[in-house]
Amino acid sequence: MLSSGSTTVKNLPVKKRFCFLLKLVGFVISVVIFCEFLIYYVVIFQCRWPEVKGGAPMDEKETSASVLKAMILADTHLLGEIRGHWFDKLRREWQMERSFQTALWLLQPDIVFILGDVFDEGKWSSPQAWADDVRRFRKMFKYPVSTELVVIVGNHDIGFHYEMTTYKVNRFEKVFNLTSGKLLTRKGINFVLVNSVAMEGDGCAVCSTSEAKLVALSHKLNCSLQKPNHSNKRCSDVEKLPASEPILLQHYPLYRKSDAECSGEDSAPPEEKNIPFKEKYDVLSQEASQKLIWWFHPRLILSGHTHSACEVLHAGKIPEISVPSFSWRNRNNPSFIMGSITPTDFSLQKCFLPYESRVFTIYCAAGALFVILILAHVQLLTPPFYFAQRLISKHKAV
Repeated sequence: MLSSGSTTVKNLPVKKRFCFLLKLVGFVISVVIFCEFLIYYVVIFQCRWPEVKGGAPMDEKETSASVLKAMILADTHLLGEIRGHWFDKLRREWQMERSFQTALWLLQPDIVFILGDVFDEGKWSSPQAWADDVRRFRKMFKYPVSTELVVIVGNHDIGFHYEMTTYKVNRFEKVFNLTSGKLLTRKGINFVLVNSVAMEGDGCAVCSTSEAKLVALSHKLNCSLQKPNHSNKRCSDVEKLPASEPILLQHYPLYRKSDAECSGEDSAPPEEKNIPFKEKYDVLSQEASQKLIWWFHPRLILSGHTHSACEVLHAGKIPEISVPSFSWRNRNNPSFIMGSITPTDFSLQKCFLPYESRVFTIYCAAGALFVILILAHVQLLTPPFYFAQRLISKHKAV
């Protein structure tokens, strides 16, 4: 007569039961370590810096000295005290922190750009809530002295145009040492940082100040691009910048009708692609978009805001890359852009982060195996071989 599972467990030696418990604990710890730490190294290790067209491989000393390695991400949306559930914060912010820190360690970029909507509730957060959000951001996105971090302002950081105030703009700029319409030059490459929320075109105080800075900056860049022997009295007293066509960095994309022409596994879902974009809300207005192109004649535009990937050509020659969200909260398959940039050329490569669904699947599979191991141990789940053997024995006895 077979004894029950509970009796079997009681009869097991204490040492054997303790060893089994240790194995279970080791199994659980191994799964957690893999899903919360190692998976980020496994996935991001596969990413490589792209080679600049016609250039030498990135590992050669002379190339690495002249090429700027830029990491571009967008829409982190750190949750605030109003809409942020504690578990949502814990899960998604841990994912972004591990992704960012792993990418910095493995890829060692020269500079990192975050294209706005760093915070989810900056548009209405109190001073105390803002200080808490900033503290968490600095912990998650800490970086070594060898890397520079540049953050662009987004609508969730200071509010949409009708919510934007000078106080909110100054609060953001003070934290990130950033001014609207700022030029950043690294290794002879000009980056123009645009406050796209202020491109409303209605003459508001913030908008007027921001546009005036952009116009002055446009004048400097255009003078710097002229040939040395070209005489122009308007440029005689202008500070010369590197003669490199600029790269625009902003939160809102330039005007496009929708995401219908966007493709790729991280583009907008099919049911959303044909939804028309609203000017000054989903994208910049046609007028503001034309102004930026006319002022700067950029060779590349990088934007965020839509949470999905897209690549479009403006005026038939100017590429714009919409960078997807960096957070699991907005995408199952977040990613960032790796750019190898020189004063005259650039090459971009996308690096995907671990899929949230795959991590969930690993946990589910591990949980099922965990239950099977326990049931097998207490003999409530009999291995098929022994089950068949018992059936044969009973048949012979009859």
